[in-house]
Amino acid sequence: MNQPNVTIVVSPRERFSYAQTSLESIYEHTQLPFELVYVDGGSPKPVQEYLEIQAKEKSFELIRVDHMLTPNQSRNIGLAQVKTPYVAFVDNDVVVSPGWLEALVQCAEETNAAIVGPLTCQDEPVHETIHFANGVARIIIDVKGRRRLREKMTRQGQRVVDTLSKLQRSTAELVEFHCMLVSMDVFEKMGPLDERFLNTKEHVDLCMAVTEAGRSIYFEPSSVITYVPGISWNWADLHFYMLRWSDTWETISLEHLKQKWNLSEDAYFTQKHKALGWRRRRMILSPLLDRLTLGMFKHRFFEKATFGLVKDRFLEKIFMYGLFTPIDRVLNKYLTDRHARKWLNLSMGDQGLHVATTPSLGILQNKIDENSSAA
Repeated sequence: MNQPNVTIVVSPRERFSYAQTSLESIYEHTQLPFELVYVDGGSPKPVQEYLEIQAKEKSFELIRVDHMLTPNQSRNIGLAQVKTPYVAFVDNDVVVSPGWLEALVQCAEETNAAIVGPLTCQDEPVHETIHFANGVARIIIDVKGRRRLREKMTRQGQRVVDTLSKLQRSTAELVEFHCMLVSMDVFEKMGPLDERFLNTKEHVDLCMAVTEAGRSIYFEPSSVITYVPGISWNWADLHFYMLRWSDTWETISLEHLKQKWNLSEDAYFTQKHKALGWRRRRMILSPLLDRLTLGMFKHRFFEKATFGLVKDRFLEKIFMYGLFTPIDRVLNKYLTDRHARKWLNLSMGDQGLHVATTPSLGILQNKIDENSSAA
């Protein structure tokens, strides 16, 4: 059997309930020899036990941390165990297709790319609707001399069956962490992923840094994967999702992006700050409101009952932004603050809230110490 030249690092994205489906797809559809490191950050007992069984059966390395992690913390914990020339980061809500990994590695070998990204789809049924097919991430200087970020995802929402034949391998500026192959020499030269990005724009940072260093990024459409958003209505998924998309984490991440790349405060950042919490409203609050009102707003109950005098959309906004959103923000802040006190190396200085560069290194060392003691 050939020696693997790639290690798959699986890490939690925003929920735990899809872990089994995702892991099974990797072993079913990956023919290329590979190592696998699975980082389990605070999953509930049933998922933890499933992963422990699978790790023994399939002989992959499982690193369990008993609390939730930021995305780059998880990736750096896995990255520290990689000994192969390539690492493939895969989120735990991703379903891969046959030949996905072979295509990524082949592209890297043939182009000497530092990063290769697949055709990324979204939602179920899998591999049918495009989420991301190449993208743009660059800094431009406007007429006033301001440094401004340009970020764009292409072909989102298009059908794969209508588009795939038009796509071809090409250079890129942006790849998302749903699935990303990276040459390990990137980290040997640049160091680990920046953990001061707590929940967003970490892919933008890495891709721009690789481009700035003179390395190439490629889009490889013959590799197809799908990320499946959504949560189960259990506390573990709800808690993780609220923390993962914390307003505070997003604010810190955006501010770090702006400072690190010396970007101007423009419409890009204004819009991001204005939209804080949109994922929680879409995935938690809207379904909850629909359940509590028995779907009356969706079926335009009040408009029909009042012959159009009362608009259901208007009442829905009153409930959403007058009642649910304020409660959500209080709960979100509480969960975020509690996690920060217990698990994040945060400090408050003259310039605001700061995050230690690589707290994951301390987490990993603690796990090594625990295993050594247990032995």
